[in-house]
Amino acid sequence: MSKRPAQVASTSQLPQSGQRSGFTGRALIVGVMLIPLNVYWIVQMERARQTAWPTAYGLFFNAVFVLLLLQILNWGLRRLRPAIAFSQAELLLIYSMVCIGSAVAGIDFVQSLMPLFTYPFWMASPENKWDEILNPHMPKWLTVQDPAVTRGFYEGGVSFYQPDIVSAWLGPVLMWCGFIMALMLVMVCINVLLRRRWLTEEHLACPLISLPVEISSPRSTLFTQKLFWLGFGLVAALEIWNSFAFLYPNLPEIRLAPTDLAESLRARPWSAIGWMPITFYPFLIGIGYLMPTDFLFSCWFFYFFWKAQFIVSDAFGLFGADQTSSFPFAPFQAVGAYLLFAIYSAWLARRYLAQLYQAIVAVPAGLGDEQEALSYRLAALGIIGGLAGLIWFSMAMGMRFWVSGAVFLIYYILAVAITRMRAQFGTPVHDLHHTGPEVILTSLFGSQSFPKKDLIGIGILYWFNRAYRTHPMPHQMEAMSMQERVSPTSKGVVLATMLATLVGAIASFWCFLHIYYDVGAAAEGGRFNVDTFAKLQSWLTVPQGPRWATMPAIGAGLVFAFFLQTMRMRYVSWAFHPLGYAVSGSWQMNLVWMPLFIAWVLKAAIIRFGGHKMYRRLMPTFLGFILADFVVISILNIVSIALQIPCYRFVD
Repeated sequence: MSKRPAQVASTSQLPQSGQRSGFTGRALIVGVMLIPLNVYWIVQMERARQTAWPTAYGLFFNAVFVLLLLQILNWGLRRLRPAIAFSQAELLLIYSMVCIGSAVAGIDFVQSLMPLFTYPFWMASPENKWDEILNPHMPKWLTVQDPAVTRGFYEGGVSFYQPDIVSAWLGPVLMWCGFIMALMLVMVCINVLLRRRWLTEEHLACPLISLPVEISSPRSTLFTQKLFWLGFGLVAALEIWNSFAFLYPNLPEIRLAPTDLAESLRARPWSAIGWMPITFYPFLIGIGYLMPTDFLFSCWFFYFFWKAQFIVSDAFGLFGADQTSSFPFAPFQAVGAYLLFAIYSAWLARRYLAQLYQAIVAVPAGLGDEQEALSYRLAALGIIGGLAGLIWFSMAMGMRFWVSGAVFLIYYILAVAITRMRAQFGTPVHDLHHTGPEVILTSLFGSQSFPKKDLIGIGILYWFNRAYRTHPMPHQMEAMSMQERVSPTSKGVVLATMLATLVGAIASFWCFLHIYYDVGAAAEGGRFNVDTFAKLQSWLTVPQGPRWATMPAIGAGLVFAFFLQTMRMRYVSWAFHPLGYAVSGSWQMNLVWMPLFIAWVLKAAIIRFGGHKMYRRLMPTFLGFILADFVVISILNIVSIALQIPCYRFVD
């Protein structure tokens, strides 16, 4: 964590400061116009048709495809009317707005919020007794409880645009839009305070911005290089072939999707290994090539380390079906590692934080904030105001002050750790499934320690804590990093971010309501993440005491991560990274460990036998891997939506 990662090699010299600012009226207008179209596309792919999940990985393929289309249009403008062509900073600001809008509409954000409006009322039955134990305590101002309104939502076949239906949804939707705006305001203000330390002083590379910066650069040589077209052509041909094999089953498929290695491991303790798929996704191999070698190695190494823990635990009779609530408590170990990362990062930045405090309270020795998107004092006020709004919102639901404060404290600690990890290493996954505030609090204190209103409130706030694949905060920091590289100032990024958040939230709600009142949320394509209500039912009907073993698990994760970091500080050749240990314990690493392993083998061999010069020379090939996957799957999904035909799924 203290070592500075190597800057990501680029195929062209990045434009220097001195370009005009990306914060222009026309860039904002184009971004606002694109967000609803993009959100509709995401909802169609991820929910209505379930053919692709662009927001499940750190680099959103839909946003990259939109940027590529804008750059193609811009090439034409440069030839015909150079004076009106978009600058690189403008293109990247539009790209960032599309990313933020995508994150809001994503699989772990508004998509997880939608069932909260209606599901417990629609699914209440004498068996689950939700009308007795749950529904009377659900806030009316945040939900839609009228059966006449919810019937059309689940059964479809009616128009959403009826006055009684619109009025029933308007109030709750506006309240949740306000909540989302406050949640995002705190994130972007934290990023403003941390940007200088991370991007200017530590020079964190933000590897996932490499491809967008290359695509948008007017001086990029990427598209003129044979190695790029070699990588692009190979992957495009592979994906096109597989799409034909999907449509015509007589053709053999070149399988890239998961094949479970654990299917043959039926006997105990080997069966405890669980799901262990192998995948060969080219875009993930390309992203892995951008990541630091030691972190790449640690990701796949510690993936096997976790599997070994499961096997050993089962051999001693300690392993249960639920890895969250049974030994070795993998999610809690991962939380401990993330906590160590946050503590250590704060310790390294202690002098900067002291100067930041001085700047906020207007002591002359403080940092200057002339180049920041907001003044430090205004950012601090934004954090205070945003948190006050979030806590007020939670207390209005019935939660106690300290419980709501604890929920958001845990959330933002994890958010900062995820953002730092993305900025430093460019990891494509950081899902942390089922390790959010609700799990930590009910495990440490026991569900029986909380009054019913606290449990209801914690359950309601579960929608943005279920997993963090779609987390918006890293995209905000990457937006600042891109503007810093190509523009004289990052001013305007905060406003663009908040505007994209508002438009993305409104567009997301509209898309879901428009589609579900048409086809019905109960249809096959309308499946929801409804973990919230199973958790609530369990907490309310079978209260449990603290799970004391989870605290040693968090401590063990923290101590082990501290050991790994200490060894990294002492031995330059130490290859085991504490954050590789943290991120590899999450569910989504199952899908990416093999591509990252392949990327590590290729990158390590290239650097060993060809040096960094060869590594930089071959960079276009791996960028071609990424872009080919993104372009082909984007076109296939657009065609399938337009023609209402099945679509090949290139990733799960």
